[in-house]
Amino acid sequence: MSGVAPVLASGTATASAVDVLTTRHAYVAFALLLCIGLYMMIANPNLVKKIIGLNLFQTAIFLLFITSAYVEGGAMPIVPEGAAETETFVSPLPHVIVLTAIVVGVSLTAVGLALCIRIYDEYGTLRTDVLRELLRDEGSLPERPSVGGAGGGETDE
Repeated sequence: MSGVAPVLASGTATASAVDVLTTRHAYVAFALLLCIGLYMMIANPNLVKKIIGLNLFQTAIFLLFITSAYVEGGAMPIVPEGAAETETFVSPLPHVIVLTAIVVGVSLTAVGLALCIRIYDEYGTLRTDVLRELLRDEGSLPERPSVGGAGGGETDE
């Protein structure tokens, strides 16, 4: 505890936070994209906007993978035959994983948008709250449980 007070008093903690924000742009962008995408998926009632939020979330994860794979002064991992392995190499695995994830993300987006088209054709809306009410009215979803009571339902009295 004795080491924390002088650091806070000198303002070094604030300086290091500003230093991180100014030198680690990709991590700041990752955090912003992740938060915005997650918020859009949770808070937005429109299904298409939820898919856009999912794409932002995926993009943030891609950015994190690529940023974390960066090696200062790294070279391609191709070593000529007979040469010594004295250089610093960059692993191609994160890039391959991100390429695969991009393909999966595009496919997921296409399927999600196709489902949105089918839902809109069937029900005339893409709002989740309206869709829930329409599905309850047609009997596809059970009614909401009643609020109050020990068992959560009505008794036979």
